[in-house]
Amino acid sequence: QVQLEQSGGGSVQAGGSLKLSCTSSTYDFGWCEMGWYRQAPGVDREYVATLHMDGTTLYSESVRGRFTISRDSARNTLFLQMNRLKIEDTAVYYCLSDPFNSGNCDQYWGQGTQVTVYS
Repeated sequence: QVQLEQSGGGSVQAGGSLKLSCTSSTYDFGWCEMGWYRQAPGVDREYVATLHMDGTTLYSESVRGRFTISRDSARNTLFLQMNRLKIEDTAVYYCLSDPFNSGNCDQYWGQGTQVTVYS
């Protein structure tokens, strides 16, 4: 069972920044669309951002202008740079390969990374 490996979460004061990473030593997702999702307590998992193969990016309304999704193909690593964090960004964040199930890649989730933003 392949699982993407995440790192970079933690606690930060509102207005601060964090950078999440997602990689795999067993699955090369260099040709995959990649996405980030998050889940707060008592709330369904929600979409955050997508990185398409042509380099275009999409973001949810709630994070647009503050978060940036990117990848380092040579390191097989996906990133989520989160700036100007808000308390409502507190959630467990997950990376996902082939988020729209295009069939070009296999779908694998990361294990989740806790992000806590405090006032």
